Amino acid sequence: MSTISTQDGTQIFYKDWGKGDPVVFSHGWPLTADAWESQMVFLASHGYRCIAHDRRGHGRSSQPWSGNDMDTYADDLAGLLASLDLKRATLVGHSTGGGEVARYIGRHGTQRVCKAVLVGSVTPIMLKTGDNPDGLPMDVFDKIRAGVTADRSQFFKDLTTTFFGANRNGSKVSQGMRDSFWLQGMAGSLKSELDCIKAFSETDFTADLKRFDVPTLIIHGDDDQIVPIKTTAMRSEKLIKGAKLKTYQGGDHGLADTHKERLNQDLLEFLKS
Repeated sequence: MSTISTQDGTQIFYKDWGKGDPVVFSHGWPLTADAWESQMVFLASHGYRCIAHDRRGHGRSSQPWSGNDMDTYADDLAGLLASLDLKRATLVGHSTGGGEVARYIGRHGTQRVCKAVLVGSVTPIMLKTGDNPDGLPMDVFDKIRAGVTADRSQFFKDLTTTFFGANRNGSKVSQGMRDSFWLQGMAGSLKSELDCIKAFSETDFTADLKRFDVPTLIIHGDDDQIVPIKTTAMRSEKLIKGAKLKTYQGGDHGLADTHKERLNQDLLEFLKS
């Protein structure tokens, strides 16, 4: 397997497919690089080098007890870009991965980056606070923690209902799609996945978004039941100078699977622009 070693010795697994300008993907919680396989095959077939890693504690990467926070996730991503000496890369982040991309730019700048894409991203902040009154209350995330702690396997199976919008009329979500989510989630460390809940829900990325100085595309489903568009994408668009928001009508949180044809084309169009 292809891996890099971080400063604290954590082994980060990554895929590296195709040749051309680099596109680097950051996955959502509790998934792995496999969540991006449809986009990677499509874009690699159109002349791009597609790279995706398993976040520390997830998938095939090692499972450290510590470092499961956004600063470290961003530093791990920086280590990957530096190890592969990537230049003029487009960063694509979904959900928690959107936060990872934002914190990367906030901490490391855009010397290696030419564009960014946030898909169903948790930015600027998920949690309800005094500065974010429309956010989700803490008890929402406490229930996620309780569910993962009590029966992680069943919780992940149940979560696929709202993640993919399988509870909506006309849903065509397959059992295989739901099984893939479960399989990816179960490959991770319980400790890392519990810590990551705090990271994706409580981290404030406002300052990071204001540091974006590259063309940025925001893609979000208006029926996202996991990361509501009103408090995330709509606010991120205002914080990132020149950002463009594409709203998928009726779109859920799992757009890379449920809307992969449209997402693939939108990514390709943005890369060529």
